[in-house]
Amino acid sequence: MDKFSLDATDIRILSAVQKHGQLSKTKLAEIVNLSPTPCWARLTKLKAAGFIRGYHADVALDRVCDFTQVVVTVSLTHHRKSDFDRFEGHIRKLDEVTECIATGGGMDYVMKVFTPSLAAFQELMETLLAAELGIDRYMTYIVTRHVKSAQPNLSGLAAKSGK
Repeated sequence: MDKFSLDATDIRILSAVQKHGQLSKTKLAEIVNLSPTPCWARLTKLKAAGFIRGYHADVALDRVCDFTQVVVTVSLTHHRKSDFDRFEGHIRKLDEVTECIATGGGMDYVMKVFTPSLAAFQELMETLLAAELGIDRYMTYIVTRHVKSAQPNLSGLAAKSGK
């Protein structure tokens, strides 16, 4: 099952688990408007084909602990594959970096970073610079509040892409 063979029912199943996480067979079938056994069989096939990477809880981090969230843009000095590989390999090992995307344009990467304090963030950045990862420049943006955090509208994207 590749991305081109997904039908409207598959998209509804994926949308339901994206929005609600793990669901019982009955609840998923109710949301998708399909009988439980074929719905569950489709979900099993979607999982096996790698369409579902995992299930996650949306934890209210601010109720658990104090933290500082920073968005960091990074530009590397050189743009060889080895430079990107070295930087990305290092970033993957850091628990503080929860998201890192490579971008085209003015900056090479945009990262979301969570640390216990601003001082801890500064220490992390000093460590990154000392690691000789080829960072030319970086800009930091302190997150003051979350305005919106959501998953993409899977049904809308799939419908507009014509797949």
